[in-house]
Amino acid sequence: MKELICIVCPKGCRLKVDEERDYAVTGNSCPRGAEYGRAELTHPTRVLTSTVRCVGGAHPRCPVKTNGPIPKGDIFPAMALLDGVTLTVPVRTGQVVVKNVLGTGVDFVAARDL
Repeated sequence: MKELICIVCPKGCRLKVDEERDYAVTGNSCPRGAEYGRAELTHPTRVLTSTVRCVGGAHPRCPVKTNGPIPKGDIFPAMALLDGVTLTVPVRTGQVVVKNVLGTGVDFVAARDL
């Protein structure tokens, strides 16, 4: 039995997920909590945020994020992809910075206009 705190909404329900009973979830106050509990133990994912170098603008770094969740195990390799990225202004919010991160179908996009 694993215990988690649900992060889907501000309530922060205390979930219990029973791995031996096909990942049955208790403690959730909505169906989204049950989905979160099962997914967190079977295939955990995260939206990743970071910054990349930027030249020609008022700021030396540009915030970026994935436009969808990626597998939790891919976080460090995905971050390594950003080490060699340098953007040149102008940069627009939503502009693709790295396409198809590690074959996940998810892109790193700019999170700010520069």
